[in-house]
Amino acid sequence: MSEAKEKDLISRILSHISLFWDENRQFFALLFCIIFFKSAVADLSSISGASMTPTLLDGDKVWVNKLAYDIKVPFTEFSLAHVADPKRGDIVIIDSKIADKRLVKRIVGLPGDTIYMQNNTLVINGISANYDILEENERDIIIEEHLPEKTHQVRLSNGLLNRNGRSYGPTSVPANSYFVLGDNRDNSADSRVYSFIPRGEIIGRSSSVIFSLDSNNKYFPRSDRFLSGLN
Repeated sequence: MSEAKEKDLISRILSHISLFWDENRQFFALLFCIIFFKSAVADLSSISGASMTPTLLDGDKVWVNKLAYDIKVPFTEFSLAHVADPKRGDIVIIDSKIADKRLVKRIVGLPGDTIYMQNNTLVINGISANYDILEENERDIIIEEHLPEKTHQVRLSNGLLNRNGRSYGPTSVPANSYFVLGDNRDNSADSRVYSFIPRGEIIGRSSSVIFSLDSNNKYFPRSDRFLSGLN
């Protein structure tokens, strides 16, 4: 190919790229804004499995507030500013390196706390949580767990299975780390399995379900869960 033809080919390629950019730059700007927003501000997280039942169901899509605790550089875990500390009872989304996947759990132990569990009774700093039975059948028990400054529902298996994790500790939560549990106490891989959660692995906090699809019913929408708040 002659030099003149090469220059002509390059010129035509550059002309097509320029035309493509001119026609689509608004789309790319919008795409960048969406990716930036999802990385640094807020996102949706899918619930897969039953570890947070009855609070969260398989097929729920929850809102993740990524500015709840820190302002981070987009696409990194580097924190630019501290906003607030995670609180006991918060439902958090965790990018767990030990589990090698994203987890959704509830914070029950703060840095410096002593955590002890005896037959699913949670004891924090020597004070036992209070419980009320809401519902009971042959398979499970739904109870209300009263933590300091937070009350939420917990599911327990009403049988002999999955009893190994019902007692744990006592153990002290290290600085800059948190102890988390699933609300489905007999069916959750949480801090009893993966140990303490470093602050830097907490992506954000969730306080609402945006929408929900029922995986047991042909993925029909669960309209009653749309835009519902979480306790």
